[in-house]
Amino acid sequence: MPFSWQSISLFWRNWFALALILLGCMLAWLQSYRALEFEPRALQSARQVASLVNLSRAALRHVDSIARVSLMKSLLDEEEVQIAVREPGDSYQPYDQDAFGRRISAELTQLLGRGTLVARQVNGREGLWVGFRIGREQFWLLTDPKRVGAVERGTWLVWLGIAALLSLLGAALLARLVNLPLKRLQTAAAQVREGDFDAVRLDETVATHEIREVNIGFNRMARQLGQAEQDRVLMLAGISHDLRTPLARLRLEVELSVADETARGHMVEDIEQVDATINKFMDYARPLPVQRERIDLAGCVNDAVRACGPRSPLQVSVRIAADTQVLGDAVELRRVFSNLLENALRYARGPDGTARVEVDAELQAQQVRVTLRDHGPGVSAQQLPHLTQPFFRGDAARTTASGSGLGLAIVNKAVARMGGQLVLRNHPQGGLIAELTLLRG
Repeated sequence: MPFSWQSISLFWRNWFALALILLGCMLAWLQSYRALEFEPRALQSARQVASLVNLSRAALRHVDSIARVSLMKSLLDEEEVQIAVREPGDSYQPYDQDAFGRRISAELTQLLGRGTLVARQVNGREGLWVGFRIGREQFWLLTDPKRVGAVERGTWLVWLGIAALLSLLGAALLARLVNLPLKRLQTAAAQVREGDFDAVRLDETVATHEIREVNIGFNRMARQLGQAEQDRVLMLAGISHDLRTPLARLRLEVELSVADETARGHMVEDIEQVDATINKFMDYARPLPVQRERIDLAGCVNDAVRACGPRSPLQVSVRIAADTQVLGDAVELRRVFSNLLENALRYARGPDGTARVEVDAELQAQQVRVTLRDHGPGVSAQQLPHLTQPFFRGDAARTTASGSGLGLAIVNKAVARMGGQLVLRNHPQGGLIAELTLLRG
């Protein structure tokens, strides 16, 4: 799956944003500190070395040759400063390995006068060497370069790494604090979408004022939706009961009182159609969430075919592997296939009055794609997106029979509740294809 910024969760977006801000601030602070620290440290280090050279030069100038040996030994033992006579053939390398070294060399030359040499290596020996004169005599003063060295790069990297680690951990904590209430709200919204209103209870005592107000408002909304859903279910049940009772009496009276067999048959069909329409309304308004279980796909399709009756003008060709299983509600899935087959019976009959349907299944990594194709006239491309809307009717070619206009809307709603998807399209050679993407069991 290709990477896209939209695929990143809110937690990681916040973490990346906070991490970049903190790391940018750290780098800016580091560069500012190094820029502000560079010049004062170079001047201070150069002055310390210059003072050491001046003191050594003054001491050497005022002692005799015998006392010089004792003086040099004392400087080496106590200050780790070595003074040696500079020979004309001495080889040296300038102290210019970096910007800090060049700044030290320039400052020492200015403080000690022209002719001062600053080297990092003399005759192959490493160190901070300063060449100076006493009259006609020339000397080397060797001291530890750590006396003037800037903070080592390794030290900078260690502290920078510690600061970066703490910043990233802090960014993760802040991102989690921001993301956690939204994650809980997302879970609660998903429960409301599935119709589980009783399980939705967000914390109304959190310390953050804005989050507390959102949680209180969401809980109140969920309670009102739950009450409205209960009222709707009760109202539909009452309507269904109150309509079916007089319909049953009306059918009985028709069977007993109408002598004309043809008229009696038409009246019974009308009553049955009204009863079927009520059933469609109840199916579409079904509020309860589905219970997902492993279902034998081929068996479910065959059950729906058998429910159409042996005398039904329907020919179904089922090409599904025997071990194909999907996740969903068995009753809901059987109702899905029944509605699709009923749709084919109504609108996709051929010249001989038979509706031919082909059912295929393709196994994918996490899903099963089921296609039902009829051999009817199909529908126009403009009407395809609207077929799953409640009470929508297509063109006259597919409306030769009466119906409630809810069949495909019920299929779309039931498949969505089982975590799947319904797509309708025309076959290039004619007919309508219903493609169901279901979770693999």
